[in-house]
Parts: sequence; structure tokens; C-alpha cells
Amino acid sequence: MAPTLVGEQAVVVGAGMGGLAAAALADHFERVVVLERDTLPPDATHRAGTPQSRHIHALLAGGQRALGELFPGFDRDLASAGAVPLRVTLDVRIEMPGYDPFPQRDLGFVTCSMSRPLIEFVVRRRVERHANITLRPRCRMREFVPSADRAAVTAVCFENADGKSETLPADLVVDASGRASPTLGLLESIGQPMPEETVIGVDIGYATAVFAIPDDAPSDWKAMRTVPNIRESTRGGLMLPLEGGRWMVTVGGRHGDKPPGDGDGFLAFTRQLRTSTLYDAIRHAERLGDVFRFGFSASVWRHFERLEAFPRGLLPFSDTICRFNPVYGQGMSVAAQEAVLLRRLLASGEGDPLAGLAPAFFAEACGLIETPWTSAAVPDFAFPETKGQRPPDLDRMLRFRRAFNRLAAADPAVNKLTTERGHLLKPRSVLRDPGLVEHVQAMMTDA
Repeated sequence: MAPTLVGEQAVVVGAGMGGLAAAALADHFERVVVLERDTLPPDATHRAGTPQSRHIHALLAGGQRALGELFPGFDRDLASAGAVPLRVTLDVRIEMPGYDPFPQRDLGFVTCSMSRPLIEFVVRRRVERHANITLRPRCRMREFVPSADRAAVTAVCFENADGKSETLPADLVVDASGRASPTLGLLESIGQPMPEETVIGVDIGYATAVFAIPDDAPSDWKAMRTVPNIRESTRGGLMLPLEGGRWMVTVGGRHGDKPPGDGDGFLAFTRQLRTSTLYDAIRHAERLGDVFRFGFSASVWRHFERLEAFPRGLLPFSDTICRFNPVYGQGMSVAAQEAVLLRRLLASGEGDPLAGLAPAFFAEACGLIETPWTSAAVPDFAFPETKGQRPPDLDRMLRFRRAFNRLAAADPAVNKLTTERGHLLKPRSVLRDPGLVEHVQAMMTDA
């Protein structure tokens, strides 16, 4: 059956990972225009508009599966571009208090490790295969244009690559800018309330460097992560392999304990992690380029789903709805899952698809966001300085989490279940099985 067209033109603001929405729209609009303020490179190189791209970006298995749904054969594209396969968790050394390392097992699925520019480039190349999608770089957003009755968005006003003002009519505008300012500005201009926000002030600072993988690199793991003992430190580290025989290493801390941006300081900070594994791996490795720093103040979830009304023809997307703590590597994967959701809603063919699109999308996106958000919020609030509304039973949740880790270390089946939840292959609800919960509670009692 041929896809159903729901409009003549859709406009997507942002050509980063949130711009995946363009692929979801291609079958349902005659034309899709993607506006990007940055210059888009012809290859997998960094661009000025994404300073965080010089740091580690993880593609979780749930996100990789969603990308495969959007772009059949996407795994092969990644492999051809040089992405490094990782068997979860056999190829990954995870060090956490009490487990140095956590048992390494083949849990039956594989993820890919690569730089942010590489995955963005592979996605962009697949998007460009759609004849009805046009990417327009160097276009700076000005505002969304409301209808006369203020009930809908009808166009996008922007400054084009020539510096001239331009307006594009649109049946649907997807705000994948990540900044949310275009959507919030529109709501304010038409007299609608702002969405409520849940904010977790994590105050994280991290630094990243790339190294050539040495000939004597460890043979029992390709990637590794060191988790701090929060009673003693906030410092953690992560290493992932990149295309081109390289390691990307990120070390970070919270509040007043953040890494410096020079090479010697980076190594000194790494040496003071809870274990020496990461430092031992890179101490004699060749560093390729500078050390880059980045700061992240707060995770923010904007609850558009709680608004009584929302303009027709406008859809916030990806980071515009929820900006996750990057330490957990969830953002790209949730964006991919949201794109699959958007495509499914447009293909439903029920009534006027655009009339109820935003409320339907918000309702189901909450289900996609809830698992990664909660998975990050509990360990984030374990740090006393973290700001935000703490769960009233946080202490019990942390003890339950530690008991769950003990059970997962001993039981491969539970290990697989918790890892699938962490990789967004299964919802958080799978961990609420009564028998499983009873087993974990017994371990809490025995501890």
C-alpha cells in the first residue's frame, strides 16, 4: 500500500540527530525541507554548531535498532564507514565499587562504537537519498509564524545563507533545534502557557582526548568504564573505540571536581580515578590533537503533554522535549526511537493525522523518555549536591539498585534483562516482575 500524504510541505529545524524526523516525514509530505544554522561538512568531520561532538557519544542497542527501522541496512552502513562492533557486555570492561570488573558476558547483541561526526554523516547521507528532502545549511531561525486565529503554525521565518529573510509555508514544523527557543517563543507570542519542566541540576564537567590505540592494548576488552565510589569522589572515566584505530577517552566530575583542559592535567586527573585501568591504558599512548572540555548543568524534561492545548502543525522533537544527562549516552537513541514513533503515527491513516499529531506524539514519547530519564535520575540524585526534587524514597531506591547489581552479577539472565533495559530494548517495567522484585528485596535484607 502506498504511503498516505498528509501535507504538501514539512519543515524540520535542525540537521543533527534530531533531524532524523526528516526521514520519518519523507513518505507523508510532498516536500521536506531541513533548515540548519551550521555549515554541513561533506564528510565525517566536526562542525562548529555541535561543540559536544568532540566528546563520547554512545549509540545504545535500542537506538541502533530504531535506526535500522528508519534506514534498512543501516548497520552495514556503519560497518562500511568504520564503526567498531562491540559485543555487549563481553567487549566492555565495567568497573564499579565491589566489581572490578563486573562479569563480562556475551548477552547476545552487538552495538557499534564511533564518533559523533561519523554517525551524523551516515544518517545525513541516508536522509539525502530521499528525493523529496532538501537540506539547507547556513539558515538561522527567526520565528514560527502562527495562523490568524493563533491555533496553528503555518510557516517558518528564517535568515537564509545569503543573509536575506525568507519565509517557508509549512503544514508541519518539527522543532529539532534542541534549544526549544523557537517553540517557546511561539507559545509566548500566542499567549499560551509554557510547559512545566522537571530539572535535575547535575553540574557535570568533563574533558575528552583521542589516542591512537597502541600495539600493546588490552586484549580482553575494547571499551571500558570506571564508576566512582560516590562516598569518596565524583570522578569517572569512559573509553570507547573509534573508527580509524583510535580510542576516545572522557573523564569527568561534578560540582567542584572537574578535569582540566591540558594534556598533563588530563593524565593526572585520569590517574586519580578509583582504579588505574584507564590510566594504564593511555599513559604511553599517543594523544591525537587537543584536550576538549564541556560542561552540562542540568537535565531538563519539558512536559508538553501536560498542556491543555497545543498549536496544530508544530511538533517539538528530541532535545527540544528532553535533554538528558550525556553521561548515560541516551539522547541519540531516544531521538531515533521518537522518529520511528513519528513515522508510525503519520502512517496510521486515522482521520486528520495532523490534527491530533502533537498530543498523540507527546503521550507516547513520555513512555520512551520515562525509562532513560528514571534510570539516570536515581544515580544522579545519589550525589548530595545534585539539585532537584528528590524521590521521597531515594535511599531505598539506591539500596534496591545495589541489590539488583549484586543479583545481575551472579545471574546472567538478570544481567541480560537489566542490560536490555539500559540499552532501551525493553521498558523499565520489566524490572517490576513480582518474582524478580521479591528476589532483589531478599538480597537487600541479607546485605
